[in-house]
Amino acid sequence: MGAKPQSRFADKYFVFDKDLGRPQLAGDDAFARQNADGRPIPSLTDEQRYAFDLRGWLLVPGVLSEDEIEASKEHILRLHTDKDSLPEHERSSLAGPCQSLIDHPMVVAFMNEFVYHPFTDGIKTPPLGNQVCYGFRMEYSFSQFRQAGDGKFVPHNGNGMMRVPGDHHTYHAFPGQAHTCLTRALWELNPVSKRQGGTLFVSGSHKSAYTAPGSLGALDSPFWDTYECPAGSVLFFTEGVTHSSDIWRQDTPRVAIFNSYNTIGSRWHNWEPHPRLLAEMPTLRQTLFRPVYVAGNVVRE
Repeated sequence: MGAKPQSRFADKYFVFDKDLGRPQLAGDDAFARQNADGRPIPSLTDEQRYAFDLRGWLLVPGVLSEDEIEASKEHILRLHTDKDSLPEHERSSLAGPCQSLIDHPMVVAFMNEFVYHPFTDGIKTPPLGNQVCYGFRMEYSFSQFRQAGDGKFVPHNGNGMMRVPGDHHTYHAFPGQAHTCLTRALWELNPVSKRQGGTLFVSGSHKSAYTAPGSLGALDSPFWDTYECPAGSVLFFTEGVTHSSDIWRQDTPRVAIFNSYNTIGSRWHNWEPHPRLLAEMPTLRQTLFRPVYVAGNVVRE
C-alpha cells in the first residue's frame, strides 16, 4: 500500500490543480513507499487524520525502540554537554543516530498526507515526489535539553486559515483533504508527564477566525491543552496552531528534537545542514534538502 491512498477520495473529493481546475490526483508512485533506510511507509489512520485536522497537533506515542531512544538521547546529551567531543559536521540534531529520525517512516507518512501536494496535471508536469525523491523538504532542526525550572511560557501563532500564503504559518482544509505549510515533528526522547512542561497547544486555533482572548496570556487558561507520552514518541503540529513552551517541572530532563518541514516551494529559515553531513546521507534523504522551487524540482531514477 502507498503512503497516501488518495484513491479512497477519488470518486467524491478532490483538490484543484493549477490547470483548468483539473482534480489533483496523483498515483501511488508519487509517494515514497520506503524511506532512505528501506523501511516501509505506513498510511495514517482515519483517527490520526481526523485528530490532526481537528486539533492542529497529533501525538503518536512510543514510536521508537529502546535502542533508538538511547542512541539518539546519547547524541543529544553530548551535543549539549560535550559538544567538542563530536566531529564538527556532527554537531547537530540531524547527525549520528538522530539522522534516521529525519525521514522516519511515521514522519514520511505524516508529511505525505498533510505537507506534500504532488502538483501534477497528468500530462506534462510530473509529481514532485516518487520512489527516489520525497515530495516535501526539511526546513530546520534543533534540539532541546531542559532541567527542572528551565523554559518559559511564550504563547504565539494561531489563525492559520486566515494568514496569507507567504506567511508560511498557514493551514488549508477542503472536503477530504487538508494542508499545513510550516510543520514540526517533535521527538520526545524522555517521558513527558501531563502539565509538567511539555509543549502547550490551543487545540483548533489553527482554524480560528477570531482574535485570541487576553485570557490566553495566563498559563491556567482552560484553552491550553497538552499531552503525556512515553519516551520515543513523536508529536506533529502545524505552526498555524497557537502553541507555547512551558517551564519544565520534572526531575528527569527534557531531551527533545524539533524538526521542521515545509513544501518544496516554500522556505522560512535561512538554514542549511553541514555540507559534509548532507553528502554522507543516503541519496533519498538528500532530496529533502534540494533547492526551493516547484517547476520540475524532482529527482528521477
